[in-house]
Amino acid sequence: MKRRSPQGPGGQSQRQLRVGELVRRALSDVLVRGEAHGLAVLGSAITVSEVRMTPDLRQATAFVMPLGGRRAEEALLALTEARGEIRRAVGRRVHLKFAPDFNFLLDESFDRYDKTREMLAQDRVARDLQSDHRDEG
Repeated sequence: MKRRSPQGPGGQSQRQLRVGELVRRALSDVLVRGEAHGLAVLGSAITVSEVRMTPDLRQATAFVMPLGGRRAEEALLALTEARGEIRRAVGRRVHLKFAPDFNFLLDESFDRYDKTREMLAQDRVARDLQSDHRDEG
């Protein structure tokens, strides 16, 4: 009988979550140090908010966003073009049987955060929140 590992958020096992965080840190370090030559032309830092690993740990999906969200599509293209170089650099830092192959996606959680903040700043929502607090007290 096959043992099943406990599932964490998003259906990932503890091992996937742990390795994903190690890969995220290594990827961030590679980007900060400018070890992928094609990325130097961007001129801005790239935030790596999350890395999700496949169960076999051979594929990594990295959610990224350039600082300030400027030139996001250009950054995504540059990361995709440099992924072989990035894979080698991350592989030197994270000792796995296989260095993961990267897929890069723009992290849209920053946009959702901004929209949520705008919504909470609306007068109607603020009044509703205040009335909820009065009802509780």
